[in-house]
Amino acid sequence: MKLKILLPTDFSKNAWYAITYALELYKNSFCNFYILNVFSATSNVIDSLLNMEPGSELYETAKLNSENGLAKVWDMISLLDYKNTKHHFEIISKFNNPVDAIKNVVEEKDIDMIVMGTKGETDSRSKVFGGVAIDVMEKVRNCPVIVVPEKAKHILPKEIVFPTSYKTYFKRRELNHLIDLARNCNASVKVLHINNEDKLSEIQLSNKKLLEEYFEGIDYSFHSLSNIELPTAINCFIESRESDMVAFINRKHVFFGSMITNPLVKNIGYTSRVPILVMHDLRN
Repeated sequence: MKLKILLPTDFSKNAWYAITYALELYKNSFCNFYILNVFSATSNVIDSLLNMEPGSELYETAKLNSENGLAKVWDMISLLDYKNTKHHFEIISKFNNPVDAIKNVVEEKDIDMIVMGTKGETDSRSKVFGGVAIDVMEKVRNCPVIVVPEKAKHILPKEIVFPTSYKTYFKRRELNHLIDLARNCNASVKVLHINNEDKLSEIQLSNKKLLEEYFEGIDYSFHSLSNIELPTAINCFIESRESDMVAFINRKHVFFGSMITNPLVKNIGYTSRVPILVMHDLRN
């Protein structure tokens, strides 16, 4: 069965880098890639949605620019001398706000994974993630997303870091994308616990045991660091081992409430050059 991979693009350099990263990441898999551009007439998306109608000059001009941009992306893929017969491409141009358009395509096409850049055409050096990337990670909860920094290496991941406190229960389905990715790339999963207590509680031990069951059949190992801030610990671990990816489960009202704002993922993104796989808590 073919994987269905959504590749949103605003035609920025980072978006193109994410596309080429995805082609490498899934080079051994049968895939349908959907390259999506979402257009509006002005930078004020709400104003565009209220005042633009199909057939109007504003709408048709924006639509033409979107279609021409997608044609250029396809030309750039062709210039790569791309001949992977396992891959099929479809280009999609949508009028909407980006997050709603992505949600709709995920539903319509039954998308398995979103791969996108961390930042778009506005590319602020003061921000780690663009607003669209954060919104997709937080609000598109029925599909995992891989966000790709512009300086990420174009290689199959050989080591994926999975930080966890062991304090919340795991569901096998929540981890399927991580397990499948590790298996398809022949990568090892390094489970990282930041240890600020003397020993694990009964709940933590039980959840660690669950991970042992779920990761059976792939290469994995457990690691811990003590008395160090969580963002610093993750970055030190990734950089010292030259890991290739970091994966999280986004617990609703926990992951982004504590990590984005406090700001774990911001710090990881700022100091790390590895893609981040964000999976979701299926109980929400």
